[in-house]
Amino acid sequence: MQSRFGSLVKQLKFRILLPPSQNFVAFPKLLYPTSGLLFSPTTYSTVCQAQEESVEVDIRDQPKNSAEVLRNWGCSDTDISKMFTRRPVLRSTDLNQLQSKLNVLSGLGITAPQLVKIINCYPRFLSYRFNHCIDERLEFFMRLFVSREVLVKAIVRNPSLLIYDLHNKIKPVIKLYEGIGLSMEDLIQMLLQRATLIPRTSFNDEKMEYIRKTRLSTDSRMYKYVVTIIGVSRLETLSQKISNFEKFGFSEDEIFGLLGSSPLVFTLSVDKVQRNMTFIIGKMKFPAKVILENPFLLYSNLEAVLKPRVFVVGKIQEMGLDLQIKGPRMLTALRMTEKRFLKAFINCHPKDVADELMEFYTNAKSVKRLAEDYSKKNFHQGFPF
Repeated sequence: MQSRFGSLVKQLKFRILLPPSQNFVAFPKLLYPTSGLLFSPTTYSTVCQAQEESVEVDIRDQPKNSAEVLRNWGCSDTDISKMFTRRPVLRSTDLNQLQSKLNVLSGLGITAPQLVKIINCYPRFLSYRFNHCIDERLEFFMRLFVSREVLVKAIVRNPSLLIYDLHNKIKPVIKLYEGIGLSMEDLIQMLLQRATLIPRTSFNDEKMEYIRKTRLSTDSRMYKYVVTIIGVSRLETLSQKISNFEKFGFSEDEIFGLLGSSPLVFTLSVDKVQRNMTFIIGKMKFPAKVILENPFLLYSNLEAVLKPRVFVVGKIQEMGLDLQIKGPRMLTALRMTEKRFLKAFINCHPKDVADELMEFYTNAKSVKRLAEDYSKKNFHQGFPF
């Protein structure tokens, strides 16, 4: 009897892992009788044996590793494999901490596929202590995003919202944008689009002067894009991009007018703008200022769109085909979808001619930029704007 009693007390050290209904703290008289047994010795022995077996079973049922915790939470084996591949240290993470964080995500409504997406982009996400003082943070976000659906979308887009310092980082940045004139609706839209908005935003007098030079009002549809792009960009990067446009003969008013009408041109790298502009001026023989009305020429992929289509036009003229593609019609051809371009300028010819043009077009698209692989693998400037 004493041996059984001692064994049971030793196993009760694991009672915190048991469901509340099996926590024996509620039965002190049974475990620590002071004025005689409440049951006969036989009954007492039987109850102790049943309780001891229950403790052993429950301890055995507890997850033994992080894979089991994730599987119980709702992740498939494929999901778990993807997350372990992206973040191998998850295999040995603290199970109680992991379960606590998964409980927070469950409360938000985040699903297993969404968690896989988060880990793929932010491998260290589950290593951060975002479950600490989470109530105040979620209360603030619910007021900001209004609905839980939008909040979940924002967190999946930028999981660091659960990690950034609420009082010293998140709130000051939101207040800053409100002071510049962004409505809460526009701010939420930008938070959903730009994952770097919170950590990278900074403003000074020079940046504010750039915003004023665009001459956009706070009611303008483009205002929120201009403000956020300038806000997250480095000042030296903005200066480099302005200087790059000036090299092609643009005045300051034209540059900031372009920024105001098509803000995303300032998200393009200096190298891309230089290469596209050189091709537009040198090969297409268009004036540089054509991009003020047709900024899509800067966004288009030089190797996959501009060069192949311009070369096909040259081939058509070389073959003496009765198809004039000049000026405005050239711009229309460059703006078309792939399917529409093929139908309008290649498949419209007799089959033998169309086959020859298609072969030429395919070969033109397969020509890669010189040293393209080297530039992509070994040259990295970090944040693009």
